[in-house]
Amino acid sequence: MGKKSDRTRPEPDREPRTQYAALPWRRRDDGAAEVLLITSRESRRWVIPKGWPMADKAPGPCAAQEAFEEAGVVGEPRRKSLGVYHYDKRLRSGRLQHVRVQVYPMQVTEERDIWPEMAERDRNWTTPADAASLVDEPELKALLAKFKP
Repeated sequence: MGKKSDRTRPEPDREPRTQYAALPWRRRDDGAAEVLLITSRESRRWVIPKGWPMADKAPGPCAAQEAFEEAGVVGEPRRKSLGVYHYDKRLRSGRLQHVRVQVYPMQVTEERDIWPEMAERDRNWTTPADAASLVDEPELKALLAKFKP
């Protein structure tokens, strides 16, 4: 069974595709940090803004663009990734795609009242520890639990 059988099998490719995510954060008046979670469009689970690579943007700016479109926040992402987490995304075809998500912290400088996906998502500012308890993905839980801006 050579390469031909590998290409024709019905299972999804096991190699993960990469997405870029923003971890939007801000400081409260008392100096404590808060992070922003949003609901996913279909399952309404708590997640962070993320999306597929964009041809004209580096990873951090790509993550910042997703943060604006999905959460209505603006800021400057760090150049260095905070870490990665993995999940399985259900595609329109019904198949599962393994996804590796690189997370870029982004200090929020502006929170808009109107943004592209505002009718499809809810926002929730919370502490990193509380955010860790709200998300489903174990690796994202760990990233949130240890997050210190």
